Amino acid sequence: MPRHFSSIDDVRTALGETIGPSEPIIVDQARIDAFAAATGDHQWIHVDPARAADGPYGTTIAHGYLTLSLVPLFGADLVSFDFGSARINYGTDKVRFPAPVPSGCSLSATVTFTDIAEKPDSVTLTAHYAVTVDGADKPSCIADTLVRIVL
Repeated sequence: MPRHFSSIDDVRTALGETIGPSEPIIVDQARIDAFAAATGDHQWIHVDPARAADGPYGTTIAHGYLTLSLVPLFGADLVSFDFGSARINYGTDKVRFPAPVPSGCSLSATVTFTDIAEKPDSVTLTAHYAVTVDGADKPSCIADTLVRIVL
């Protein structure tokens, strides 16, 4: 169940608080192959299970950008905003991929709101996501994303 925010004041009180983890998402080979087809990134480490079995991870791994692309899905599971007329992915300030995402693994995420920039017609939230393979010691993706809420 997502955490509901009914006003910018609600978000302000949650600054610095980690929300989550989300429900897990399985990253299977079919999802990896579909991402490769959509982006044209067919590097063997992602799409060739036989060759990847002898590679550095012993299996195929998800594209870093596939992991990043799941952030909106995790976000919808973690939070909802009951104010404003629209929410727009405004951009990303920082993205890192510290650990691989092996095919078949389960991912979950947490989010922490770290900043709020207010304008008369909108609010831009900085949301720090940590996406982690379940049971791993370090995240597979860390992303500081910007969400613009049109008032």
